[in-house]
Amino acid sequence: MISLNRQILRLSVPNIVSNITVPLLGLVDLAMMGHLDDPVYIGAIALGSTIFSLVYLGFGFLRMGTTGFTAQAIGAKARKEITLILYRSMFVALVLAFLLIFLQYPIQWISFQLLDGGQEVKELARQYFYIRIYAAPATLGLYVLHGWFLGMQNAKIPMALAIAINSINILLNILFVVGFGMKSDGVAIASVIAQYSGLLLGLLLLGLKYRAYLKRYSVQLIFQAKALRRFFIVNNDIFIRTVLLILVLAFFTSRSAKISDEILAVNTLLFQFFFIFSYFADGFAFSGEALTGKAKGAGDPVLLEKTVSYLFRWGWGASFLFSILFLFGLKPLFWVMTDNIDLIQLAYDYKWWIVLLPVASGAAFIWDGIYIGVTASRAMRNTMIVASLIIFLPSYYFTIDTFGNHALWFSLNIFMMSRGVLLWIMAKRTVYQT
Repeated sequence: MISLNRQILRLSVPNIVSNITVPLLGLVDLAMMGHLDDPVYIGAIALGSTIFSLVYLGFGFLRMGTTGFTAQAIGAKARKEITLILYRSMFVALVLAFLLIFLQYPIQWISFQLLDGGQEVKELARQYFYIRIYAAPATLGLYVLHGWFLGMQNAKIPMALAIAINSINILLNILFVVGFGMKSDGVAIASVIAQYSGLLLGLLLLGLKYRAYLKRYSVQLIFQAKALRRFFIVNNDIFIRTVLLILVLAFFTSRSAKISDEILAVNTLLFQFFFIFSYFADGFAFSGEALTGKAKGAGDPVLLEKTVSYLFRWGWGASFLFSILFLFGLKPLFWVMTDNIDLIQLAYDYKWWIVLLPVASGAAFIWDGIYIGVTASRAMRNTMIVASLIIFLPSYYFTIDTFGNHALWFSLNIFMMSRGVLLWIMAKRTVYQT
């Protein structure tokens, strides 16, 4: 039997690699536009990408919910249910994707009312949006496949898909922009083709690796009322939790801009280090989804407690490692990202907040993975409501007049820390009950 530490690493490392490919693609997109003769193309890509990031982040429950349900079915050795979860999740994903396409006009109208940008930038971003929206079925379908593979304790296929999709995307970016002389529309078309290529590859790997699970079942069995009700309740809770998280991050950005353009630039720069840490922390959280779900499904409380304990050893290890890295290596890292001396000096005034943030947020990342694995979604939702509305916002409003930008970073650290503490308090009657 594979040791628990090896199981955690076997699932975590491929997920970390998958996560790291995401910002790499964003950098290539911007680099393609950055070498054109007009900076409006950079703005168009940034604006269009932001819309899709927010929209698709809201549908992240398709991946998370599918992982938790599948992992529990694996633990319970419920072979038929494993297949039915895949079918139900894929059906819901495709319905939502076609709904996005059908509602594309009101979605873009609302998005561009909320986001600032010059008229030319907005027109180009709309062009980008109206092309890339047709990748929605592939993107949401990939969410389901990613979640299902991970629930099956397989992180290598999602990693292979992420590398393949982003490699295809980058090559097509170069072909369309450099080879064919296209602009932001070329980047959008590249994304659409890459997403559908990834979906086809994912379905091919599904057929090759898990053919035995792809059996026909009656429509009545697939859309069984009790199973669908549980599916929607869990995913609805995850959706609310995710929306609140998005609102907190959006609030942080908007309040940064309200202080000054310089503070917005500084906070954006500092936030990149938090994102880097989150790629690693999410890797362990994803492995937590798969392993705790499997232990829960098997009805093995001893294994579940042991898995949680081991996950936290790795999670805390990563948190302290990143805090030490930021403590001693922040200034050289600043120079990698910008050569603006004034910006670096101003950012250094807030370095202690970013040094503290990995330790403050590490538990929240790990608990998120655990709660998703055992599908304790209501507790996730409730703790997020408390952390965002009762802790984060009052922390900000009570301190902003006195401490300025420090109040924003203080509130963010308290928000992340409180999520970890609240989830820990609730774990006894949500995670560990069998």
